[in-house]
This record gives sequence, structure tokens and C-alpha cells, in this order.
Amino acid sequence: MWYARNRCAGNTGAGFTLIELLVVMAIIGLLLTVALPRYFGSIDKSKEVALKENLQVLRTGIDRYMADRGRYPDSLSDLVTNKYFRSVPIDPITDSATTWVLVTSTDIDKPGIEDVKSGAIGKTNDGVPYDQL
Repeated sequence: MWYARNRCAGNTGAGFTLIELLVVMAIIGLLLTVALPRYFGSIDKSKEVALKENLQVLRTGIDRYMADRGRYPDSLSDLVTNKYFRSVPIDPITDSATTWVLVTSTDIDKPGIEDVKSGAIGKTNDGVPYDQL
């Protein structure tokens, strides 16, 4: 009976006080300050792993081209044209397939692209410059 009278009077006691809402918002803020740096750090780490994998794929393609044809490719598009790749991999740091730095062969008898490096500016989480991977 008491519940029915209280409810009819419009004073149900339901809802949150301002203090409760502020405490919840403070807890959410605290959780975000802990979680967000880890989230963005994991994104950077995954880009570094993808960069290392793409460099390995490119270098393997260049080595196979050299083994098959006895010379280095003139461009990365030669690897696509000759079906070593479906497309030139993207540098995940720069989000572009055109920023690769091509290292030409120093051997006069075998001209062409001997190696490839990232064109990204900066360093990995380990402090290694991207162009030295």
C-alpha cells in the first residue's frame, strides 16, 4: 500500500543523483585514459608488423625475379606484369604503394632494383628508422 501511495504522489525515488552521474563519468574517463594509449599503441605495432611483412614479400619477389631472369627488375611494376605479385603492396605507414624507396644495384652487369625500403619518415616503437627495416 505504501508503494502505491508513494507512486501516486509522483515521488518514486527512481533515478540517479548528480553525484552518482559524476562518479560514473569519472570512472569512464579513468578507463579511457588507460585503454586509449594501449589501443593506439597496438595500431602502430600492427602497422610495423605489416610493413615488415610487405618488405619481406617485395624482397622475395625481387629475389625470385633475379633467379628466374638473371637480372633485377627495372621497376616494381615489372614484378606485377610478370605475375610475381597481383599488385604492389602498400606501405602501411604512408598508406601508399608509391612511396617505396628503390635501391638500385651497384653491379654494372646486373642493373635494376636490388632492394626496397620504406619511404616513411620516423621510427618504429623500438627506435629503428623505417628506412632501415
